[in-house]
Amino acid sequence: GRESSVTLVNLLAAQLVNGLVLGSFYALVALGYTMVFGVVKLLNFAHGDLYMVGAFVGFLALSVVAPFIGDGWFGVAISILAAMFVVGILGVVIERIAYQPMLKAPRLSILITALAVSLTLQNGVLTMTNGQVLAFSPSLGFAGFHVGAVFINYKQIVLAATAAVLMIALQLFVTRSQYGRAMRAVSIDKDMCELMGIDVNRIIAVTFFIGSALAGAAGTMAGAYYGSIWYFMGFLIGLKAFTAAVIG
Repeated sequence: GRESSVTLVNLLAAQLVNGLVLGSFYALVALGYTMVFGVVKLLNFAHGDLYMVGAFVGFLALSVVAPFIGDGWFGVAISILAAMFVVGILGVVIERIAYQPMLKAPRLSILITALAVSLTLQNGVLTMTNGQVLAFSPSLGFAGFHVGAVFINYKQIVLAATAAVLMIALQLFVTRSQYGRAMRAVSIDKDMCELMGIDVNRIIAVTFFIGSALAGAAGTMAGAYYGSIWYFMGFLIGLKAFTAAVIG
């Protein structure tokens, strides 16, 4: 009757809140997929593993800064920035070593290379952690407020808002900056851009840096949200983010 319908509405509202937080993580990873595909025409299947590496870099960064500034929101913010920088650099290194020599090769060759990079990252972290699930538990508290019968945690609001800020910043970068215009031009006609004097290799490197940095940020935020990280966490979100990119 009436009670069951109210319960159903409350359940749907709670799942909507959870979906917004989870969706923000998927969106950050999906943006990296679409950026790389738009510029290089490459389905970077290692992108989910960059998300996983970002979670571990954020975990290490928080462990380092926690004795000095605590493991609260400020510590998590520092760890997100550290993960973005380190994973962004890692993305550029991967592009230079693994992908750049394959850009003129058949599409299947670079796709297999991406799978090889994914396995390398995955097994590298597996070796370093012995496959253990690590507890990523910053002191973010459980405070929040009720909207009707639905409880919303401040952690959910801050993480979703952080993801939104990163997405808006990316949108402004792509539409307003010189590099952003160059990225859009390269995605349309790479050969013409080279004739016009645009350094295509630099634009590709910038694309990989930004896409990887967003994945690193998402990994750290997901680690802080769920409270645990492990070496295989990038595989499933990689598939989900790829689906999100296609739907988007």
